Amino acid sequence: MSDLVRIVEVGPRDGLQNEARSIPAAVKIELIERLVACGLRSVEATSFVSPKWVPQLADAAEVFAGLRKQPAIRYPVLVPNLQGLERALAVGVQEVAVFAAASEAFSQRNINASIAESLQRFAPLMDKASEAGVSVRGYVSTVLGCPYQGDVALTDVVRVAKQLYQAGCYEISLGDTIGVGTPRQARAMLQAVASEIPMSALAVHFHDTWGQAIANIHACLEAGVRIVDSAVAGLGGCPYAAGASGNVATEDVVYLLDGLGLTHGVDLAALAETGEWISAQLGRVSASKSGRAMRARQTAHPH
Repeated sequence: MSDLVRIVEVGPRDGLQNEARSIPAAVKIELIERLVACGLRSVEATSFVSPKWVPQLADAAEVFAGLRKQPAIRYPVLVPNLQGLERALAVGVQEVAVFAAASEAFSQRNINASIAESLQRFAPLMDKASEAGVSVRGYVSTVLGCPYQGDVALTDVVRVAKQLYQAGCYEISLGDTIGVGTPRQARAMLQAVASEIPMSALAVHFHDTWGQAIANIHACLEAGVRIVDSAVAGLGGCPYAAGASGNVATEDVVYLLDGLGLTHGVDLAALAETGEWISAQLGRVSASKSGRAMRARQTAHPH
């Protein structure tokens, strides 16, 4: 099994879309470029959704067009529909992400459509992306619980993940949207999906609402996953899930990977500095324990 883990940094999209304070496009661009400079190779840049729904990312085209793209770096963007994809293609996007829920109740409340309808809507989008030579990543949300229906059946998680994979998504990210999962449950969910989809095509995406995200990631790494989604400084939450705190912090994931002897290519000190910087821009403190500890150590023992 490979000891190389790819971190998909979702802070500029999944993080910022759920922060109360909006920040200027120039700051978003600087954040993405700082993250790449830290060694991250996949940085989710923004989301081409309707500004009516996500006003924080109304500047998606400006942000993406303003980036100084580095070779071999992925800058995926989220697109909810064909219209979003067309907006993304217009500014030269090379990779997009689509999302579906494993929970029927969440799908209805979130996008006002059933799971089946949401997957049908992706068909023309997948065709257009394929035509344009753009790769598509799939997100499955509510894989370990739903704010509206509670438990989510494993069979539903597997079915939705498999349908996205069969539709042409090269990678499937499994998201604990409300952060209720625990390690044994997380591992069982991953293994169930991996019985239908290659483990190499699976990623985990854990929110830290109940403080279990790092433990869940550890359990899934032990089970063989090698792609982890996270957000610098633990940015964001879920606007549709009351009380859901942010994504797991990238700094905390890097510290875990270092402790496990796994390779990731990210500079923790530079990342902690970036986390502190973006948190200051948002008028908050970093939610990363490792980031705060690293910065405290640097302050106490400057080079």
